[in-house]
Amino acid sequence: MPRPEKIEAVSEMKKLFENAGSLFVTDYQGLDVAKMTVLRKKLRENGVKYLIAKNTLMRIAAKEAGVDGLDEHFIGPTAIAFTEGDPAAAAKVLHDSYKDHKLPRMKVFMVDDKLFEGAEIRRLADLPPREILLSQVVASVEAPLSNLVGSLDGFFRELVGSIDALAEQKKG
Repeated sequence: MPRPEKIEAVSEMKKLFENAGSLFVTDYQGLDVAKMTVLRKKLRENGVKYLIAKNTLMRIAAKEAGVDGLDEHFIGPTAIAFTEGDPAAAAKVLHDSYKDHKLPRMKVFMVDDKLFEGAEIRRLADLPPREILLSQVVASVEAPLSNLVGSLDGFFRELVGSIDALAEQKKG
């Protein structure tokens, strides 16, 4: 019979799995308390929850939440970073920590229900923040429209100028 604390822990982890837009499964072995505290603080500042729990409980919670493909990665010291927001922000913090300390090691990560190998985190970490990406998309859509409006404005200005010139010519 499972203990009530474990049932509650699985329930809370299940909610994290269900609500996360992306998650990062890491191996934190060798990360001392001071470095772990700094890492958690940076993750928390970016809206990321970094959870260390028993692999069995994480496996059960992931299965109950319908998240597949992670079971084989719940081996050894495992922590998961959950984020509902920008996955690039979490990837940046984790990747920067890895560059500085060679820890935590990325096992695997999931973005929008797609599973990626840990080595691919660099590509995600190198992406600009979500707001900048959206502004780049808007700019690329807006540029051709602005050019079209400018061209039409020039055409009509020329047309009106020609009509005015004809009117003046007929008067005089």
